[in-house]
Amino acid sequence: MTKKPIVALIYDFDGTLSPGNMQEFGFIQAVGKTKEEFWKLSDGIAVDNDASNVLAYMKLMYDEARQAGIPLRKESFKAFGKHIELFPGVREWFRMVNAYGASKGVKVEHYINSSGLKEIIEGSPIAHEFKHIYAGTFIYDGEGNAVWPGIAVDFTAKTQFIFKINKGIFSAHESRMVNASVSDDKKRIPYSNMIYFGDGETDVPCMKIVGMFGGNPIAVYDPSSSRKKAAAEKLRRQGRVKFITPADYTYGSRTFNIVCAIIDRIKAESQLSSLASSDM
Repeated sequence: MTKKPIVALIYDFDGTLSPGNMQEFGFIQAVGKTKEEFWKLSDGIAVDNDASNVLAYMKLMYDEARQAGIPLRKESFKAFGKHIELFPGVREWFRMVNAYGASKGVKVEHYINSSGLKEIIEGSPIAHEFKHIYAGTFIYDGEGNAVWPGIAVDFTAKTQFIFKINKGIFSAHESRMVNASVSDDKKRIPYSNMIYFGDGETDVPCMKIVGMFGGNPIAVYDPSSSRKKAAAEKLRRQGRVKFITPADYTYGSRTFNIVCAIIDRIKAESQLSSLASSDM
C-alpha cells in the first residue's frame, strides 16, 4: 500500500497570518504604551546592549508587566492571544486546505515557526489548527510566573525548526536528533513537500533553505501596504521565494489557488516516484 504523502504548511505568524505583532493586541495597551513607544524602547535595549532584538522585547515585556502589576503567567499570555486580529479567511483556511488535500489523497499538516511567543499563539482562536507551534517561550517558577526567557527565536534560529519538521521532532530543546544523520527515506516530511509562508526579511533564511531543497517558499503581504508589497516583490526578484500573494486566505483567493496547485504537484510526483520504484 502506498504511503500517503504529508504536506507541511509552515507559517510565520506576525505579518503573515496576523496584520500586526502579537504583542500589539492587548499586552502593549495593558502596560500603558503605544506600539510605537514599546518597539522604540525594545530597539533601544537591543542597540544599547548589542543584544538580540528578540531577547530585548522579552525583557521589556517582563519589566513593563512587573511595573504595571500585571502577572506574567501562561494563562495571562493566552488571554492576550484571544484578541489577535487575523487576515481575511485565516479562520476557515485550515479546514479548506485540509479538505482539498484529503480529496487528493494527501495529508496536510500546519506548523507555526515564529519569533513571537508560543504562549500568546496558544491563546489565539486558531491555535488548535497546528500540529506544532515553534516559537519563543518563558521559563516559569513553581507558582507559574514567568521569570526568564526559555527560548528566544530570531531569524536564524527559526531555521532549526525546518530541520525538525523534516525529521518529525516536536521538541524545542531536542538537538541530538536534529544533528543525527538520517537517510532521506526515513525523514518524515521531505523538504519538497513543504510550503513556507513568510512576510519579510526575518523569514529569508527559512525561505532559502526550503527553496534550496526543492520546497515552496511563499511571500505574503498586507494588500493595504504598498511597502509590504514592495518587500514581497523584492524577495521574488532576489530568488528568495517562488510566489508572492496578498495575505488573503479566503476560498478561491490567489493564496488558496497556489497552495492547491502545489498539493496537486506533490501528489503527482509522489505517484510518479511510486511507479518508478515498483515492478511492472
